[in-house]
This record gives sequence, structure tokens and C-alpha cells, in this order.
Amino acid sequence: MPSSNLSAKIKKEVAKRANNLCEYCLANSEYAFHTFPVDHILPISLDGQDTLDNLANSCQFCNNSKYNKTHCLDHLTNELVPLFNPRKDKWLTHFLWNESKSDIIGITSIGRATVHCLKVNRPEATNLRKVLAAFGVHPPF
Repeated sequence: MPSSNLSAKIKKEVAKRANNLCEYCLANSEYAFHTFPVDHILPISLDGQDTLDNLANSCQFCNNSKYNKTHCLDHLTNELVPLFNPRKDKWLTHFLWNESKSDIIGITSIGRATVHCLKVNRPEATNLRKVLAAFGVHPPF
């Protein structure tokens, strides 16, 4: 499998563009246990490139869950749909927060498939969001 060696400058630029948030689940790198990797929206293994328009800031969990996927099943429509693309899609078009701001709700087929495929509402994430909301630092927008 081809590999990618992104420069520190590119990684920093990707993180800055995303305001240090995971562009999928909006986790803040300031409160993360792991350094955020850079995700290739179209994976290198599927001929994706190291260009800024193909790179997204991603938490370790979203990055690992996405792996080399570009599509996932929307369980409501039973259709295979593209995953959320941070370079082309607007987050608020596809997702919203539940009342307690702990869970991400997919409101489109892309949103639902992304929530399911990337497991963005795993207990560790929802618990952290509740605590951060109580301190007024979540959600980020």
C-alpha cells in the first residue's frame, strides 16, 4: 500500500484551517489524548493525493474508523452513500447536536452514514462532550 509523508508545515496548515477540530466529529485537539492525524479524504490506497483539498484534520478515532472508506450504508434508506467530505460539505447541513450537545445526529443520508461508519457517538466521545459542555467549551460553534 502506498504511504504518505506529509511535512510538518502541511500538517500544521491542515490543523489551523480546521481550528484544531476533528473535521468529522468536531473533537478539539486541545482535549485529546492523542495527536490528531491528517486524514486523506480520498485515501492514498485509492489514488488520493497529498493535496490540501484532499486533507482533513481528524481525531485518531475518526481516522481509524474511516480507514480507507469513502462510502458507507445509510441504514434509513439502505443506500450506499458518500461519507461527509469536509472540503465539499458543510457540517451543519448534514449534522446537528442533540439537546444535551453530547450526540451528533445525522440529518441527511451523508450525515447518517458518517455518524454510523465513524462511530462518532461512542461513549467516550459523548461523555467528554457532556463535560466540555458543562464548562462552556462545547460545542465549538
